[in-house]
Amino acid sequence: MYSWVFIIILVAMMAGFVQGVTGFGSGIVMMVFLPHILPISQSAGVSTLTMIVANFMVFWHYRKHLHWQRLVRPFSIYIVVAIISLYISQFLAPTYLKILLGILLVCLSLYYTIMNVRKINVSSIPLIIMVIFSIISGFFNGMFGIGGPLMALYFLTISKTKETYLASIQAFFLIDTVIMTSLRFSMGVLDLNSLKYVAVGIIGAVIGTILANRLVRHLNINVMTVFIYIFIGISGLYYLITALI
Repeated sequence: MYSWVFIIILVAMMAGFVQGVTGFGSGIVMMVFLPHILPISQSAGVSTLTMIVANFMVFWHYRKHLHWQRLVRPFSIYIVVAIISLYISQFLAPTYLKILLGILLVCLSLYYTIMNVRKINVSSIPLIIMVIFSIISGFFNGMFGIGGPLMALYFLTISKTKETYLASIQAFFLIDTVIMTSLRFSMGVLDLNSLKYVAVGIIGAVIGTILANRLVRHLNINVMTVFIYIFIGISGLYYLITALI
């Protein structure tokens, strides 16, 4: 009867660990499993809110390395698109969107892996690419609660240290969580009953984040970069395969 408790704790631990190490990915990990328990729109809301404590823990740990001004432009675009997408998601089936998301993530993974292997360094991202990243991330965040991969690539590229990267990406999604969760409650996507899943998930997410914080001290930015690229590719393959089956 309460098997969902163990499932959510385990999944949230995995999500917290991935989020703590890479700065993103919790939504992808949780959305692999939560739709088997909850409707997909509710799963997205639970997934996002579950990570709020873990997000704050990582952000607080690296807060001194944050440059707020770097968040303003991408977040302004991102959140507007996410809000529009959230409303649209109530009327659209997600199958074709999952296929597009899977293809996008696989292509990005291959592209950035090749760049990393060949030691091609990108020191800056053009304004138009930042806008595209923000629009795509906001769109899929509203649809599935998954907005991390492209924004992770963006902040990873513009950050000189792993501490700055983690502070930026966690602050970004912490603000996003507050806004999007408020909207999901107002629209009835989430309700008070959803909070029991969130409460259990927070426990697992915090444990996973603590484990990640211990490990990330021993990683350098290059190792983190490779980990992120591989994880993006695996995530893309999962969504592509499950959408086509």
